[in-house]
Amino acid sequence: MPGPLPPAVPLSEEEHQTLHTMIRAHKTPQHPRCRAHVLLLLAEGLSAPDVARRLGTTRTTVRRWRRHWLTRQGCAVPERVHDAARPGAPATCRAEPWCQIIALACEPPEAAGRPLSPWTPRERADEARKCRIVQTISARHVGRFLPSGRAQAAPGSVGAARRAGCGRRGANGGCH
Repeated sequence: MPGPLPPAVPLSEEEHQTLHTMIRAHKTPQHPRCRAHVLLLLAEGLSAPDVARRLGTTRTTVRRWRRHWLTRQGCAVPERVHDAARPGAPATCRAEPWCQIIALACEPPEAAGRPLSPWTPRERADEARKCRIVQTISARHVGRFLPSGRAQAAPGSVGAARRAGCGRRGANGGCH
């Protein structure tokens, strides 16, 4: 004997039209487009396994987005098909400081007055703080984004030009 029927996904004419527009728009990211497709098929009366088979996804995904859609009744359609905010702290470091740290890593440590070769993550982090690229950064964080060993750079690279104005960074261009 089959279990209880899943809740229906009723769509107003406006919601239906908005979901169709999202599917057809070339600039709609893939995930929201797939979710819109899931919702339209559910609104047609297809079951979660049928929708999953047709779209090449899982029943769990279909059920998740049915539940997500139904619990966000008061929101606009685009908000209802996008992911909820992820937990965790927001990023605190912008692209510019990372580019400067990468440029720093492309220079030999001797150019910064460091008697070692190659750079270690701790030395890169110390040099980034010394040059006021960032206020704080851990060696582990630097090590996750930059491989061990000295990166190869062309002569006269960006790092040499940046180091000429080493003390200019900090309050407005670094991490917080």
